[in-house]
Amino acid sequence: MFSKSKNESRNEAEQREQYEYARERIIQKKGLLSHLIYFVVGSILLSIINLVLGIGKETTFIGYHWFVWAIVIWGFLFLTHVFNVLVKNRFMGKEWEHRQLEKLKALQEKRILELEEKAEKEVTLNLEAEKKTPDTK
Repeated sequence: MFSKSKNESRNEAEQREQYEYARERIIQKKGLLSHLIYFVVGSILLSIINLVLGIGKETTFIGYHWFVWAIVIWGFLFLTHVFNVLVKNRFMGKEWEHRQLEKLKALQEKRILELEEKAEKEVTLNLEAEKKTPDTK
């Protein structure tokens, strides 16, 4: 009367898993948006600091001021974050992990069956060898 069917509980588990995946993706995208905002504001602040304080005005590093290099390095880190969130996680997400797990489990089962067959052959060969040799008791 109060029990649920297996299909309903399976559906609830799938819905919970989908919810957790969506929640994780939202957190990742929120972090990416935060990183973008920090990057833009930080780049503007570095430029203003360079203009106001005149730090390194006379010296340049390979033709560019220090703040340009800081922004380029930060931009590279931001692009790495973008790649991880939008590209890598799309192709190597939960479904990819599940497929890889199933593939590895299938390989393991195949190897176990091969080992069992080999063990059975050895046992039968040993039994046949024992039958052919007369007892020396």
